[in-house]
Amino acid sequence: MSAEYIRLQEDKERKKHWKKWGPYLTERQWGTVREDYSPDGAAWENVTHDDARSKAYRWGEEGIAGISDHKQKLCLAWAFWNGKDPFIKERLFGLTGNQGNHGEDVKEIYYYLDSTPTHSYMKMLYKYPQEEFPYQKLQEENQKAGKLKTEYELIDTGIFDDDRYFDIFIEYAKNDIEDLVAKATIHNRGPEKAKIWIMPTVWFRKTWFTGHEPFMPKLSKLNEQTIKAFSPKSGNFLISFDGTPDLKFCDNETNRERLYGIPNERKFTKDAINDWIIHGNDNRINPAHAGTKAAAVYEIEIEAGKCAEVKFRMQHQQEEAPLEACDGILETRKKEADEFYDTIQSRVTDDDLKSIQRQAFAGLMWSKQFYYYDVNRWLEGDPGRYQPPKERKKGRNHQWTHLQNYDIISMPDKWEYPWYAAWDLAFHCIPIARIDPEFAKHQLLLLLNEWYMHPNGQIPAYEWNFSDVNPPVHAYAVQRVYQIDKKMNGGVGDREFLERAMHKLMLNFTWWVNRKDSEGNNIFEGGFLGLDNISLFDRNHAQYYQGKLEQADGTSWMAMFSLNMLRIALDLCEFNTVYQFSATKFLEHFLYIAGAMNNISSEHISLWDDEDNFFYDIFHYQGKEPKKLKVRSIVGLIPLFAVEPIREDLFDNLPEFKKRLDFFLKEKPKLAALVSSWIQPGYDKRRLFSLLRGHRMKSVLHRMLNSDEFLSDFGIRSLSKYHEKHPYAMKINGDTLSIKYTPGESDTRMFGGNSNWRGPIWFPINHLIIESLKKFDYYYGGDFSIEYPTGSGNFMTMDMIAKELSLRCMRIFTKDKNGHRPVFGANKKFQEDPHFKDYILFYEYFHGDSGKGLGASHQTGWTALVAEMIHKYFKPSPIESDAASPLFRS
Repeated sequence: MSAEYIRLQEDKERKKHWKKWGPYLTERQWGTVREDYSPDGAAWENVTHDDARSKAYRWGEEGIAGISDHKQKLCLAWAFWNGKDPFIKERLFGLTGNQGNHGEDVKEIYYYLDSTPTHSYMKMLYKYPQEEFPYQKLQEENQKAGKLKTEYELIDTGIFDDDRYFDIFIEYAKNDIEDLVAKATIHNRGPEKAKIWIMPTVWFRKTWFTGHEPFMPKLSKLNEQTIKAFSPKSGNFLISFDGTPDLKFCDNETNRERLYGIPNERKFTKDAINDWIIHGNDNRINPAHAGTKAAAVYEIEIEAGKCAEVKFRMQHQQEEAPLEACDGILETRKKEADEFYDTIQSRVTDDDLKSIQRQAFAGLMWSKQFYYYDVNRWLEGDPGRYQPPKERKKGRNHQWTHLQNYDIISMPDKWEYPWYAAWDLAFHCIPIARIDPEFAKHQLLLLLNEWYMHPNGQIPAYEWNFSDVNPPVHAYAVQRVYQIDKKMNGGVGDREFLERAMHKLMLNFTWWVNRKDSEGNNIFEGGFLGLDNISLFDRNHAQYYQGKLEQADGTSWMAMFSLNMLRIALDLCEFNTVYQFSATKFLEHFLYIAGAMNNISSEHISLWDDEDNFFYDIFHYQGKEPKKLKVRSIVGLIPLFAVEPIREDLFDNLPEFKKRLDFFLKEKPKLAALVSSWIQPGYDKRRLFSLLRGHRMKSVLHRMLNSDEFLSDFGIRSLSKYHEKHPYAMKINGDTLSIKYTPGESDTRMFGGNSNWRGPIWFPINHLIIESLKKFDYYYGGDFSIEYPTGSGNFMTMDMIAKELSLRCMRIFTKDKNGHRPVFGANKKFQEDPHFKDYILFYEYFHGDSGKGLGASHQTGWTALVAEMIHKYFKPSPIESDAASPLFRS
């Protein structure tokens, strides 16, 4: 019963709203669809980084290490200036998709180091150069680099080579739910003394022009160290700063004159503090010391190797000498955070893995964001304001007018992906459930609410196109989080959560059946399915090539979805046996999908290829024979995910379900023969539903565990290395299309070219592979072994292989025999510098041969699955304990 656990219970029971304040600001608001008011929908280009300091946003706010209340009415963040930059550092810099040679990318160095689930303690690190930030050089070098070159990053500019930079550690602690302490500790890592301006900044999100709030909130100077923040709904907050800062005030209003060449509505605009710092221009600083934006400006000179501190405290009622207790509050909350994670990590014996796991959890917690998007209001515009362009009425997301998002949501990251993505979020919730199951459950239910889910049953994909199609993994996440929560709760499952999710997931399942199985043959198209460029062509537009695509992965995802729903229904039978009829429904769906995969439309066409012993997509030409697209990719591995072991004693308590099982065994023996037999009990009298029976399972695993194909030193690749020397080519509709193993960054512009599934390692796929192997082992037990790696002559159980694959994924982040972490590649600074080498970046995906981090550098979202892998690695298996396993190497 740690202090943090008690806070979580108080928040759950609504006794105290401990999560009311948190790191809910995005790091990039300027590149979102919501803020785009252009006729062409070019969101990245509509508001540039240079524009951002002068534009008041409509839907959300951004800042470095920013925090806000859960409705983002009052915001606090940090700004800096090194005395040389052309503008102050209020937001993180990066390149748009058109500026970068591999898509959009943040060009900063920062790390999330710690956070409890209630944000009672948080810590992050921002590295700020002492020389002028190389904005122009970063743009120029990336623009002239082609697709075959790697991204040009901030570290590549050499600006950190002589250690002329500041390490800025930012910490927050809660003394109470609305009594917050903040501290910035600024280290001068350079060889000489250096000056820096530190500006903790406070402002109100601009809500007063929308018609919702007629009263404008106000910031004002209470005394030389205190800013008062007043709003009619929240009352007064008093923000006390240490030392003798220079308090400056303006308004969170757009500088229309600078951006658009038209007169300003208000004199004291958003960029006034910047202009005062940089140019000494004080004509837009409010001399009355009032406004809706303010900063406490500190000008500090720090000796070489030394550090300085800046602190503030926010309270409703100001104590006498409020800053004297700050260090004590921070110390106490840090100690409580350690106690909380000591319990979570009680089985983890390796200190480096503990640090990696804790930083992964920190990234998940820091990547929560206030997300506001009312599509109908976005389409129609605000009353009395400039109307959106008419093109919007038939453009992006116009079919989602019911959607009203106004919540704290787990984001993939808050710079490149400051919007939720449905299948990303499903994976986020699994490691989150280990530290905050209530938040994980809430997130999964959120996307199933009627003001999120489309009336037709589709779950919104992501902001750029809610109608796009992601793999249907929501049911998997619901069932997995339910089980994690149940075990943590002493075997008591959250029936309300599971029932609520079940009812909405049935609508989503029906949408898939009606919309993505157009011919009613139980073979699914799916289209994009979130895998970007894994295919020869954009799978959303197969009709361009005058054909139709039958997808092995889309169909397998639906088989997995069927089994997930079957499992949820059986779990609910613990409370009400009426759910056995739902279980029967999903069992039948699963069996018919299995049959269809082997005999599409009764035409003896199978997604399984007997020659290659692998699953492939099938392309149907108009007026021509169907053709298998023989690309050895994760498309052929996804059938592994449709697996579910079930305890035999469940059947005895569910007579109607058992009766239907017996009917299928007797009346439809061909369907029954296609899947792993449920007649033959496995280990401890367990039964198994799976798309893959013995021969096919062994064949798929034989290819997957081959180091010349899918098996990398750092996990399972998304495309077989076989295609490095043997690219697959095909002529379709006059075009010759080809696909080649590309272990690093994408070499194609498909989907903007900012991600690559043609060879790298992705954590969500590796996680599902590992989970599936564990499920097979749960059925087979220690009696079933398979060769690992292929051709080695060494045989292991499925559970041991799952542990070994987990270890390979974990090795991306752990130190090798030379003390180097593969995630950092050949970068000497990251590998050897004591102020860099132990801070982890959780990239979007990883090089298929070297394990180097690629893509978005802070996508702690699904890459935080490494935290779950670490947890499971040290958890005793049902068959043998980890203590007996020879796999772990410290």
